[in-house]
Amino acid sequence: MSAQHTARLELIPITLPMVEAVLGGDRQRAEEIVGAAFPEDWPGEQLIARAFPCSLDAIRADPSLRLWGDRLLVTRSGPRRVVGSVVFHGYPLDGVAEVGYGVEEASQHLGYATEGTRACVAWALEQPGIRTITATTFPWHRASLRVIEKVGMRRIDTREHETLGELWVFAVHRERASTADLVPAAF
Repeated sequence: MSAQHTARLELIPITLPMVEAVLGGDRQRAEEIVGAAFPEDWPGEQLIARAFPCSLDAIRADPSLRLWGDRLLVTRSGPRRVVGSVVFHGYPLDGVAEVGYGVEEASQHLGYATEGTRACVAWALEQPGIRTITATTFPWHRASLRVIEKVGMRRIDTREHETLGELWVFAVHRERASTADLVPAAF
């Protein structure tokens, strides 16, 4: 899997050595592997827990399955820096991939999450066996809702989070996905 490009971002595949460096707290090694600076406070423990819900041993056992489609969002202009990530929580054996995304605080509200997620969702829907991409968020999380809507997803369900309450579930399906809606012009 090679890097993808959007108008402002390089989407770098997340690799096992990268994960090992991040989880091991070796910032210098992680930055060397990526070829870009990480924000001072990113990735934090919460983001790591959401992005890599399985153990490092499980990732090591099959990195191509566990890290399928996962990308770091790196700026293309100015100093190369990591501004966020898009992850799919592993290759979906049932054809339904769940996408998650995050952008570090100083780079929020600049459209990076939408730009990166749109490109990754378009890529995923082109992969054999993938028919649907889902995302979940809380009804009060306006920024996340905007990203989901701009990517072309529609609300399909509601779930309860064990401690935080109601979660909304969104999806976009291969047959409904318009390439023009999902793929930025520079992609």
